[in-house]
Amino acid sequence: MASANPASGKPLVSVIVPARNEEFSLGACLESLVAQTGIDFEIIVVDDGSTDRTRQIAESFAGVRVIESAPLPEGWTGKNNATAAGTKVARGEWLLFTDADTIHLPGSLASSLAEARKKKVSLLSYSPEQEVHDFWENAVMPVIFAELASTYKPSDVSDPKSPAAAANGQYLLITREAYDVVDGHTAVATNLLEDVALARHVKATGRKIFFRFGGDAVRTRMYRTFSQLREGWTKNLALLFPAPQRLAILRLLEFLLIIGSLVTAIFEIIQHRSRPAIAASVLCVVLFDIFIGRIKKAHFPFKANAVAIFGLPMFAYLLWRSRLFHKHGKVLWKGRTYAGSANNHVGTAASAVPAECNEAAPITSESEEEWST
Repeated sequence: MASANPASGKPLVSVIVPARNEEFSLGACLESLVAQTGIDFEIIVVDDGSTDRTRQIAESFAGVRVIESAPLPEGWTGKNNATAAGTKVARGEWLLFTDADTIHLPGSLASSLAEARKKKVSLLSYSPEQEVHDFWENAVMPVIFAELASTYKPSDVSDPKSPAAAANGQYLLITREAYDVVDGHTAVATNLLEDVALARHVKATGRKIFFRFGGDAVRTRMYRTFSQLREGWTKNLALLFPAPQRLAILRLLEFLLIIGSLVTAIFEIIQHRSRPAIAASVLCVVLFDIFIGRIKKAHFPFKANAVAIFGLPMFAYLLWRSRLFHKHGKVLWKGRTYAGSANNHVGTAASAVPAECNEAAPITSESEEEWST
C-alpha cells in the first residue's frame, strides 16, 4: 500500500469498505485493494455489526484500518450509517466507496482517479463486470442489467445538460469537497438506493459526474445463492424503475410471446403445415433478436446471454415482489428489516424527491423473518 502524500501528510484517496457479514468475499477484496500502486491511499473497513469473521479478516491485512460502525440511528439504513462512519475518519482528498464483494484490477485505483481528473468531474462511478456462476445468476442478471442500461444511460448521466443521474455503490469515487457540500450519506441516510440518490444530489449542485461500464477496473459477484439474489433485488428493483408493475407485465408478455411462437412453430412443423410454421418461426426469430440485442448491452458472457430468456419471468416475479415488499413496509436486507415505501423510485431527474418518498426506517434490528407474498 502506498504511503501518505509527503507534501500534505494525507493520502490522496480514502477507500471506504462498509462490511456486514462478508467473510466469504472481504479477503479477496482487500487483497486486490492493498495491491494497488501508483497512488497514495488508505483503506478503511467499517464493520457494521458483523457476527462472522469479517472483522478478523479485515484486521489480518497490514495497513488496513478497521473501525466499528456507530449504533444505528433511527431512520438510517445500515450501509449509510457504516459508510458515514468511515468518512468521519477518512483523510483523503477523494473518497472511494466500494463494496466488500468487489475485486479491483491492478492499477485501477490510480487510473480511475486519472480518468476523473481528466474529465474534470466531482463524482466518477463504474458499473463493475458482474460474475455469474449458477443458473439463476446467468439467467436473471443480464435481464436486470440490460434494463438498467436502458433506464440509466451512461451518456445521459455523464451529460451536464441532462438531468439524468446515476451511480453504482460498488465503485463510487467522489471528491471530499463535493461529498461535504451535499452532506454526504447524511443527506441520503434513509435511502436504500443511496448511490443513485447521492449522484442526484451532486449533479443538482451543478457539479459534473461520470458513469460507465467499468469491467476494465472492477468486477464483482453480487450474490452467491438464490436467496441472496432474491433478497437483494427485492430491496432494489422497486427503487430502480419508475413503473415496476408495468415493466413486469411487459417482460412476462415478451417471454410468453417468444416461447409461444417457438412452441407453435414446432407444432405446425410436426403437423406439416408450412405457412403457419413459417409465420410462427419468423415471429419467434424477430422477437428473440430484439431481446438478444437488448441483452448484449449488459456486458455478460455468451453463456449468460444464451439462458437469459429464462430470466424474463423471474425478473417479472422479482419486480412484483419488490413492489409488494416496499408497499407493505417489510424490506429485508442483511438481517435488518426496513419500512421501504410504496412510492420511492429514485428516478433520474435532478429535482429532489420528497423525504417521505425515500423513507426506509428500520423496523427491527436483527429480524430474519420473511413476509410472504
